[in-house]
Amino acid sequence: MNTLDGLIQSVKPIDGDSVTALHPGEVAIVGAGCGQLDLMTIKAARIVAQADVLVYDSLVSSDILTLVSSHCQRHFVGKRCGQPSIKQDDINALLLKLAKQGHKVVRLKGGDPHIFGRGAEEALYLAEHNVRSQFIAGVTAALGSASSSGIPLTFRGMARSVTLITGTKMTNADNAGAPTQWQALLAAQSTLVFYMGKEQANRIATGLLEANCQGSLPVAFVTNGGRTNQIITYATVSTMAQAAMSIHDAGPTLIIIGEVVSVGQQLAMLLTDIDDTNQYEAMYA
Repeated sequence: MNTLDGLIQSVKPIDGDSVTALHPGEVAIVGAGCGQLDLMTIKAARIVAQADVLVYDSLVSSDILTLVSSHCQRHFVGKRCGQPSIKQDDINALLLKLAKQGHKVVRLKGGDPHIFGRGAEEALYLAEHNVRSQFIAGVTAALGSASSSGIPLTFRGMARSVTLITGTKMTNADNAGAPTQWQALLAAQSTLVFYMGKEQANRIATGLLEANCQGSLPVAFVTNGGRTNQIITYATVSTMAQAAMSIHDAGPTLIIIGEVVSVGQQLAMLLTDIDDTNQYEAMYA
């Protein structure tokens, strides 16, 4: 038994928590977190380890897949932008079929099932067909990427709220009504976080500028957030379209827009200037 296995088995559930085991014929809709295994919750890991069948997405890392037993069935149903993928209706039907066969089914999603993860859609479909499900929260990309990049999503006197937006639907029709909506977001001092928006960066910039957003407003593209191969690309609203085109990594990219990005940049510069050798000598002198 490795250290992680021991940790998962040794942590006792909270008193009164009935959602500690996965039963045959049930589906657990689980958030795998943002990136690596150590960003997954212990509760999520414990549930995944019980699975007879695992139905998982493309953003689930390979080390998380090691949690399941060797006899666990695996079904990959990942979706990636611009690539052929299984339809949602087919995923729903697969989950229902597996549950009706009496399996302990884990539906594993990157991030959190409720943040652009269609978890509720799947749970509603299952419930309509008399199958129980439960949700296990995960660290969503906005939180994971913000932490790993050192960018605070809120900051006193600068950003009083956070708005999570899907970037996949930034069509011309959407942008026709965007200025009024985005003016309200900017007036509210809200940090804007776009999921899956790299390919729509030009339209996002156009919508923001039409909402009288300052072109100098800082932007950060966080690619592979929370992973060892994370890449941060800084830009402004005026230059974000060009910056997006310079990102050639195929990994998932999150866009953070707001003055908080400059706070993250300032912190990174200060940390770079710290002389670790002198710091440790001062500590142990």
